[in-house]
Parts: sequence; structure tokens; C-alpha cells
Amino acid sequence: MEQLRALYRRCVAASNLMQPINLVRYDNRTHRIVMLVGDTIQIEIFENGKVLIE
Repeated sequence: MEQLRALYRRCVAASNLMQPINLVRYDNRTHRIVMLVGDTIQIEIFENGKVLIE
């Protein structure tokens, strides 16, 4: 549930900054959600809701 909340917060933040969300995928192997925002931002959301932004 924390993972979905973190995804929602990141989607709202990207939308507020007028950035396109180009890709959202769930990786079954690592149980992470991966987002590509704009041209350069990669976001990984872990099962516990922690977020890694690269």
C-alpha cells in the first residue's frame, strides 16, 4: 500500500511541474515501480514506499 501512495505522490508532483510521465512499469523480479519523467528523471519506488530518484 505504501508503494501505491508513493507512486500517487510522485505522479501528482510531476503533473504539478508540468512534466510528462513517459513510462510507468512494475518490475516483478524486484517488486519495484519504475517511472520515467520528462527526458532525464528516473524514479524507482520500493515496496516499502521508499523512493530513489536518479
